[in-house]
Amino acid sequence: MSKIEKIVDDLSSLTVLEAAELAKALEEKWGVSAAAAVAVAAPAAGGAGAAPVEEQTEFTVILKSGGDKKINVIKEVRAITGLGLKEAKDLVEAGGKTVKEGISKDEAAKLKKQLEDQGAVVEVK
Repeated sequence: MSKIEKIVDDLSSLTVLEAAELAKALEEKWGVSAAAAVAVAAPAAGGAGAAPVEEQTEFTVILKSGGDKKINVIKEVRAITGLGLKEAKDLVEAGGKTVKEGISKDEAAKLKKQLEDQGAVVEVK
């Protein structure tokens, strides 16, 4: 067994607390920070010197304005959210309110199109 394999085996057997203590001890002994090592390693892994960017997986549909056809937008909001008439009306009239959050990109695009077809101004974040 090589030195590296032995070290890997030894490190694998550590508890989380022991691993944290080890990291702190190495930081003190070598005068470095584990966070700095991660920051330096990330660009190297990115290939072209840029850190990889995580792709957004959850989106939020925000109704900016009900537009000229508020009644149609209120009906659409009710269909999408299951809200009552008063709650949907309040959401549409307030503007800048979240219609649905934590949804996929495809679903967000579909809801945006549905609302915009009714005359609403919509933003997806």
